[in-house]
This record gives sequence, structure tokens and C-alpha cells, in this order.
Amino acid sequence: MNIKRLKIAIQKSGRLAEISLNLLQKCGINLEKSKDQLLCRAENFPLDVLLVRDDDIPAFISKDVCQLGIVGKNILAESEFLLGKESYTKLSKLLNLGFGKCRLSLAIPSEENFKGIGYFNGKTIATSYKGCLSNFLKKNNINAKIVTMQGAVEIAPKTNLADGICDLVSTGNTLSSNGLKEVECILNSEAILIKNKNISEKLDKISSRLVIRMKAVLKAQNTRYIVLHAPVEALDDIKDVLPGSKSPTIIPLKGYNNQVAVHAVSEEEVFWNTMENLKLKGASSILVMPIDKMMD
Repeated sequence: MNIKRLKIAIQKSGRLAEISLNLLQKCGINLEKSKDQLLCRAENFPLDVLLVRDDDIPAFISKDVCQLGIVGKNILAESEFLLGKESYTKLSKLLNLGFGKCRLSLAIPSEENFKGIGYFNGKTIATSYKGCLSNFLKKNNINAKIVTMQGAVEIAPKTNLADGICDLVSTGNTLSSNGLKEVECILNSEAILIKNKNISEKLDKISSRLVIRMKAVLKAQNTRYIVLHAPVEALDDIKDVLPGSKSPTIIPLKGYNNQVAVHAVSEEEVFWNTMENLKLKGASSILVMPIDKMMD
């Protein structure tokens, strides 16, 4: 029997590669790498993983080589320029994944005086994201020359190849070490799950199963399970302190008429000051635990 298998493309190496594979593993998918390391086959789920350059992922999906892909928003945005409108319209975003956060920004030499986006009129800008930059300049009526580079964009001002750059920024350390400063963000990016809109019905059902698992894993990452003991008379005050919690579960404590156990799921990070506030309200035996997976 020929079982239909879903194909997902992820970055072979780079900032999203390892996290993407870890996400699939947390979804309970056991992957077996092939000898050429370009294809991973899941043993317990109808899924094959293609390990490719992130720039190629939108093209693979638009041509139905694979049905899903994990890329940065910047890659999806740039693919409109690289693929053309017809192929680009076959792509759709399924899910924000919350990792790989960065921004596509304009940067100039640190000693330059920047008074606004008009600074770039008549200037030359080096970038690997010609499509995104062109759209931004057009929307802001900026007349600038674009020099396309593949990597090492930050050296362009030093070598007099360009007056400024447009590149991905996360911490800003690379810019600082090359004598540059960030002056304008043109796109906030993070990892997203994208798919081919024309996916077959059978593969779409498999895709939906995978998305449900991903959502469960992602939701659990920012969720904590809180258990504590509390005086009955302090319950209302304690409920007010519990971060992001819906109605908690209240369980009587055997042998303690005025004490109960409170169980709550919090969708916000629980910090030390929250625990201290709970303590001040009368809570005791406070236990905060991570949640592995969470499904509504």
C-alpha cells in the first residue's frame, strides 16, 4: 500500500536549522537521517524532511517539491521578488513559530549623522535582500542605488562599496564590531511555517495533524503549571496574583479545614517577584513546573 507522505523543507545549516529539527522532535517525530544528510525520513509519522538552503525553500514549496517549509519572514518576503508573483501567490503562512527573531535593518557608519530616512537619498546601499529593500525605498520615495551582495554585507562601507547596508540584525554586535549603527528597521522577522496553497486533501490532513502538535509544543514553552497551598480566606487575593491564569482548580486538603490546594496553568512567565507576592498573600508550598506539551 502506497502511503502518502508529507514533505517539509527546513534549513540545512544556520540559525534556524537545529531549532527546527528540535521542534519536530518535540512533536514526537523520530527522524532517521540519510547518508547524504539531505533527507530525513520519519519512522513514526508520514513525514519526510528536506534539508536545504533557506533561500530555496519557498521555490521548493511553490513547485510542490515539498508542501511545507520553515523559513524566516524575511525569506518569505524576499521570495516575492525572487519567484515572481505567480509562484509567490501559491505560498501561505500557517503559523508563527516564535524563534529565530531578528530584524532586517538599515545601518550606516557610526560617525554619520542620521536625521531620518531621507539620509539615503542619492546613497548606495549594499544588501542580500534586494526585493525587500527595493519595496521599502519605493514606499518611502527614496532614490538610492542598491548593490547586491551574498554575505559579508557589513564590510561594504569600509571598502567604499556602499554608504550603508541593509542586513539582518539580532543583537547588533556584528554591526558594532564593524563600526556601524542600526538606524531603521524595515522588517521584523521570526521563523514561520509556510505551505503550498494547492496541497492535496490527503496531505493537508497530515499537515493539520503536524500543525496541532506544533501548536501544543509552542504553547507549552510559555506555560507553567503552578501548585500551591492557600488559606481559604486568601483565595481571591491569590487568584489576582496568579499571572495569566484562568479559573484555577481548588482541592480541599485532608485534615485542614481552612487550607486548600490550588492548581493553575499560567500562560505567562512566572518570575521570582510573582512567587514572592503569592507568599505575601498567604500561599505556601509553591511549586512551579514546566509543561512539555499542551493541547486545548
